[in-house]
Formats: sequence, C-alpha cells, structure tokens
Amino acid sequence: MKEMFAYKNQKKLRWGYTTGTCAAAASLAAALMLLGKKRIVQVRLTVPKGIELELEIEDIQAGNGWVSCAVRKDGGDDPDATHGLLVYSTVGYAKMEKERMEPECGYTYEGDGLYLKLTAADGVGMVTKPGLSCPAGKPAINPVPRSMIFGEVEKACQKYGFHGTLGICISVPQGKETAKQTFNPRMGILGGISILGTSGMVEPMSEKALLETIRLEMHQKHLAGNRRLILTPGNYGEAFLRSQLNIDLEQAVKCSNFIGDTLDMAAQEGMKELLLVGHGGKLVKLAAGVMNTHSSAADGRMEVLAAWGAALGASREQVIKILEAVTVDQGLLILEQQTGLREAVMEQVMKRAWEHLKKRAGEKLKIECIMFTNERGILGETPGARVCLERFQNSAENR
Repeated sequence: MKEMFAYKNQKKLRWGYTTGTCAAAASLAAALMLLGKKRIVQVRLTVPKGIELELEIEDIQAGNGWVSCAVRKDGGDDPDATHGLLVYSTVGYAKMEKERMEPECGYTYEGDGLYLKLTAADGVGMVTKPGLSCPAGKPAINPVPRSMIFGEVEKACQKYGFHGTLGICISVPQGKETAKQTFNPRMGILGGISILGTSGMVEPMSEKALLETIRLEMHQKHLAGNRRLILTPGNYGEAFLRSQLNIDLEQAVKCSNFIGDTLDMAAQEGMKELLLVGHGGKLVKLAAGVMNTHSSAADGRMEVLAAWGAALGASREQVIKILEAVTVDQGLLILEQQTGLREAVMEQVMKRAWEHLKKRAGEKLKIECIMFTNERGILGETPGARVCLERFQNSAENR
C-alpha cells in the first residue's frame, strides 16, 4: 500500500489500518480463494475513508469446503497494542470447526439470493454489558467492520455468481492476551480484542479514539444506573483510589488528560456528581484553566506554584528555584522550606482549580476534586470532596 503520513508536533508519523480493515481483507481473500479455487497473496479494497489499500495475505489454509487466511494489523506510528497481530477469517460453505458459538450469537446479512453468517472464534472478545456498538452476547465486531466484511464477501460472491449460504468466522489467536493491554476488560468485552474502525484507517496519535472510549465507558455506567462517578487521569490515580482511599474502581472512569472533554461528556450524559482524583503533576494545571493536561498541550505547573508562592511570601530565590524545578514534588519541596507555605499555596491552587472545573461542568453537574502526590499523599481538597468521597466509600461497602 502507498504509505500515508500525518504531522503531529513537528513529527512525521505513518498512518496504519484498523483491525476491521484486516478482517474485511482476510474475508475477501478467503472468499475469493474458496469460490475461485485459486491461491491469491494480495487483495485490494477501498476503506470507508475512501483510500484504496493493497494488503498481503498470510498463513493460507484450506480444507473441505473452507479457506482460512490472515492479514497482519499495521497500526502505523500509533501506540497501538494490536499492531502486528494476525487477524484471520475463515470462509466456508458449512459451519466451521473453529467456530465457537452458534450463528444466532453472531450477525447475518441477506441480499440477492445470498445469506452470510458472521461469527467469531479465539481472540475476539464477547460483549457482556450494554451501551456499546455491539449488543451484549455478541462478538465485539463493530458495525462498520461488519459492513466491510459483508460487503467484501458479497463482492467475491458476485464475481463468481455464487448464491447460497456462507459462514464467516473471524479470529485473532493472540487477541486474548493483547486485550489485557486495552480498555476491553473495563468495558465488559471479555476474551479478546474488538474488531474496530470507522474509517478503516488508523490516524497516528489520534485523540478521537481515546475520547470515544471514555464516552462509551461513561455511557455504560449511566445505563447501569450510575449518576455519580469518580474520574481519574491514569494509573497513579487508580492506584491511589484503591490503596489509599478504599474505592472500588467499578465506580471510576479513567479520563486520561482530557479533563475538560470528560466533563462535557458527563454533562451530556446527564451525570449529577463527579469526584476528580488525580496526581498533582497533572491537576495543578487546572488552577491555570488548563483542561487538557498533556504536556504537549500545555503546562504551567511551576508557574502556578511560583505565582502563588510569591503572593504568599516565598522569597525571590525560592520563586526562581520553583520555576526551574522539573516536577511538582520538587516545587513543593521548595515551598516546604517555609513553615505553612505549601499548605497556603495548595489552598489557593485548589480554590482556583475548583473555579475552573465548576465553570466547565456547568450548573447541573456537581464537581469536587482531590489532588495528591505519591510522596506527600493528599495535597488539597475542594470543600465538598470529603463528603463526596465518603458516599463513594459507603457505596462500595454496601455492594
């Protein structure tokens, strides 16, 4: 395929293609070989984004009435856990031995004398919770990839004038292990990865996919009856919630750096109350109104600590040292050289952070915040955070 590139932060990054594209290409190849009785090593298809790809076919196998082959996932320069996985499709005239579930647990397509049954086998996750693009009890093959798979197999059938029934089974042998590195277990997709993609292509370093994952997880919590949630940016926050605050992570949604976007989603979803718990290395930025806390978007941590330190009595030398510090903990250590200064600064930081959070959340969504570091524990809380936390703790105990 002709390579495509994007430019992010002055870096040239290569595009890739989705697991959905792999499944569709493998299905096309398997159908062509089954019906045409000729071995092929490449297929050409056009993805929903309008880009034509020519993909290599690997591990071709055939038996009595079936053909199986694979396409290797290429995530481009995106940090993608599924990069390099082989996505298999087995197409056959009858039910295939690899198939792990009854056809009614999969998906079907009918058209012009053609009946296609799509199921999944090893390494493709099963949906167990409502709120996703796939119904509970079905394999995690999203709508656009399903349409692509059916469309490519139908093209093969039209080419050879085939009318009748074909089974299509998608599998990813390494998918079960890979899924542990994804959000799937949190979202109730068990046993493997999802077959994904809306455009058919993977844009490197795309925020869209991560935001959609956050939205889906929040929507699932809403469908389960939750109107109050804990937000945490990442692994530090989850570990602190579990070990220091005794919080069940079932009540939490990981929002990554997208604090503002997540508040917007929560408001749109009809949530009533949020408790944001996060490391000071990220959340100190909120005091400057920074709602995307990724370092490539904005910083301001040391400027916040230095400004409030200066306003509350830090010396010129201390302020300069804070501005030269690399981490929040280093900045706080400098403030601690003066008795009570760190506490006074953090009181103002929490006040300003809360003002920005409330403004973004709007009138109908209550938001509280707890900020910590691993070295110092809790640095500050908004006025209602402790009561809000206790409600979550009591809720966990009553489960």
